[in-house]
Amino acid sequence: MAGAGADQTDRLQAAIEEFLIHLRVERGLSDATLTAYRADLLDFAASRGAGAGWDASPDATVRYLGMLGSPGRGRLTPLRPTTLRRKAASLRGFYRFCYAEGRISTDIAARFDLPRQPRLLPEVLTVEEVDGLLSTQTDASPAGIRDRALLELLYASGLRISEAVGLDRDDLSLEEGLVRVIGKGDRERQVPVGEVALSWLRRYIEEVRPAWLALATSPSPHGGPLFLSVRGDRFDRRRAWEMLVATARRAGLQSGVSPHTLRHSFATHLLEGGADLRIVQELLGHANISTTQLYTHLTGERIKDVYARSHPRA
Repeated sequence: MAGAGADQTDRLQAAIEEFLIHLRVERGLSDATLTAYRADLLDFAASRGAGAGWDASPDATVRYLGMLGSPGRGRLTPLRPTTLRRKAASLRGFYRFCYAEGRISTDIAARFDLPRQPRLLPEVLTVEEVDGLLSTQTDASPAGIRDRALLELLYASGLRISEAVGLDRDDLSLEEGLVRVIGKGDRERQVPVGEVALSWLRRYIEEVRPAWLALATSPSPHGGPLFLSVRGDRFDRRRAWEMLVATARRAGLQSGVSPHTLRHSFATHLLEGGADLRIVQELLGHANISTTQLYTHLTGERIKDVYARSHPRA
């Protein structure tokens, strides 16, 4: 029996190596991704019971994933759901390969489920916190005016930071109060811009941008980048992120505030104000409304929190 178990283990190890070669040669995965696959699969191969029947039924895999999802093996707490899901996905890919290559006769990948993807509620700011953040940016220098215009636009229109810094001048219509955005999947949408944001954008465009645009060393199609650096090149997302973090720190907000926090706050405040979910989906550029529905859970939690703090018998 021991010899049969060793043979099963050897077959498992050989199948893993063949799968890794397939990922490198046929699919061209990066070294870092291959390293992650290797670690996940070798951890499974080293687990107790993996060598016995790994190729005949999903039992060994289900036991292994269940063990990872529970305290033990030197861990005080189970693996995080995201890590557990990644390991399960590695095993599913491995089993699909083995079945397709005829190494196993049972489609084991179809017989175990991936752990549910946790739906983490995003961090949002209250309306008062957003007002405090924006009003903290009082620097009247050219860079300060640009930064205030960018922050106002992020909150007014819910743009991703990459979308905002990727805008060209021709994408913004100050007259119509609209911005044309190319989002994920090259999906185009038009998003309204509020009056406060428009006033800051107008000031930046009229007072600051022309001098910086004149420094540009290459042609500027579509009117050139909307948001420029002091050297005349496009203001990049890293510098925008650093600017927002510094502003949030000056406003006394908790750590973790990011450009996406303003996007989350934009969506949550719209829904709390009575906006239709489909409209918010369109404004955010979500392909699937289930992504937008996350904010309905968030507003529900906020309502319960306000109730608990406000009602005398809560």
